[in-house]
Amino acid sequence: MKVGVFDSGIGGLTVVKSLLEHELFEEIIYFGDTARVPYGIKDKNTITRYAIEAVEFFKNFELDLIIVACNTVSAYALTEMRETSPCPIIGVVEAGILATSNALKDKKSNILVLGTKATINSKAYETGLNSLGFNNLQTKATGLFVPLVEEEIFSGEIIEATFKHYFEQISVPHAIILGCTHFPLLSEALQNYFGKDTILIHSGDAIVEHLRQKFDFKIKYKEPTLEFFASENPEALRAIAKSWLQLK
Repeated sequence: MKVGVFDSGIGGLTVVKSLLEHELFEEIIYFGDTARVPYGIKDKNTITRYAIEAVEFFKNFELDLIIVACNTVSAYALTEMRETSPCPIIGVVEAGILATSNALKDKKSNILVLGTKATINSKAYETGLNSLGFNNLQTKATGLFVPLVEEEIFSGEIIEATFKHYFEQISVPHAIILGCTHFPLLSEALQNYFGKDTILIHSGDAIVEHLRQKFDFKIKYKEPTLEFFASENPEALRAIAKSWLQLK
């Protein structure tokens, strides 16, 4: 299968990493809209317009599937993307909701949803989880995490101060949904802060779980073809991909 992965910037590389680890696809085409990142502070109409333009970009590649790695786009624009796409589209929000449901058997479990301001304001995770009977939810827009990750600051005093800023009034949850693809890079720090018993829901792993429920993958691709595109400074994206994905 040939898959396109779309993100507003570089965060979707964490989803690509999960796809590579599970050897699901023969070809992966990544597109990051780095010229217009971040999406998390933009309005729905703008996000939707950018998302439809991404579908137009992917029409050049005859894809079997598009994965929307951006939580903000998944929350706001999947319907419009599907209306214009020649292939199926799957978003990380739906996958994250299902992964959370599978991980937590007690409907009273305390769930903390982290994301950009736009993702949190959309209430997409809350609506989906409420429909499955999960009503004990906390949400927090943690936009400062994005620039910290892009500066490759994953631990230390700045992270600790940022966690204190966001989480001082937050009760320890049973599960945390990492509702932005940058956030898995802070997994170790979050686990240390909240404790080993708190389950972290990672968009990349959630997408893999969702894909396996929907499709029958019979072949493993140990060395898939990878192509990386960006709307601005593609060489910088490729350099980050090489580092984060440990490519040769």
